[in-house]
Amino acid sequence: MAEIIQRDGTWAFDGGTVRITPGLHRSVPLFRQTYGEIPVPLEAVAGIVFEPDRKRGRLRLRLREGADPLLQATGGRLPDAADPYRLTVESDRCGVAEYVAEEIRRALLLDRIPKGPAKAYLLPGPPVPVSVRSSDGMVSFDGTKVRIDWADTSDRVKRATGPRIIGVGDLVRVEWLPNSGSEEGFLRFVTRESVFAKLPPERDPYALDLWGSARRDLLTALIATAVTARLPHPSACTGDADDAAPERAGGGSRPRLPGAVPPPSDHHDALLRRLRELGELHRGGVLTDAEFAMTKAAVLRGF
Repeated sequence: MAEIIQRDGTWAFDGGTVRITPGLHRSVPLFRQTYGEIPVPLEAVAGIVFEPDRKRGRLRLRLREGADPLLQATGGRLPDAADPYRLTVESDRCGVAEYVAEEIRRALLLDRIPKGPAKAYLLPGPPVPVSVRSSDGMVSFDGTKVRIDWADTSDRVKRATGPRIIGVGDLVRVEWLPNSGSEEGFLRFVTRESVFAKLPPERDPYALDLWGSARRDLLTALIATAVTARLPHPSACTGDADDAAPERAGGGSRPRLPGAVPPPSDHHDALLRRLRELGELHRGGVLTDAEFAMTKAAVLRGF
């Protein structure tokens, strides 16, 4: 067992799994504490580096592309402090960090772990059900469907549509951008109906506009990751879905390809439904003439 314990967290390697446990110190970001322990199987690891510095060093674990739904969902946009695959090491423990890194490198070499992209997710993502209260409302995921309950501060168009419930089977992809504090972020659920409707997040009934506490809104990455883990793997786009079967963490029938778009007739039906919905909001007095015209134009441009 190779193990290093730091205020930032603990990494333990038993020859087959790198077990990453976040520290309990208040300096550890809320996102990492909430995500909890992450067991990383050796076959998901592409490499590890230790970066020594004058006062402290950093251990960085590199995962194979496509192995982790967290990295797939966040697209490298997690702040460094919230990255669970980065460990701050105090200067007096640099020797231990080097030993842990060397043990993992040796195991990768002996087990001949490929460094190329994985054809299935090798990590499960956060457990479900999971719920997060963001600046735009409460979003929850139970493994089969997403539910969004809008906050009182949400745009009135969103509040007028009521809670939004989206089945995993209706999703094409999830898009996530963190709220940095200076710039707003969003969590968008792209469905077959909304794939061409490029509404701004504050008006999109399939998106949460993240504009409040950056620390709290970062937790929406938990939802993005849990949903992504249950969508078709990106390798399915390249026609390698059948080859991924032995490496896939879970079974089940082959789902719809990510990024697949509905046929033209479905585009037309989705457009008509969206326009009818906007018309009802306009007639009901929820949307002003100007708001209706602007939103309608955005929908038509998207389609």
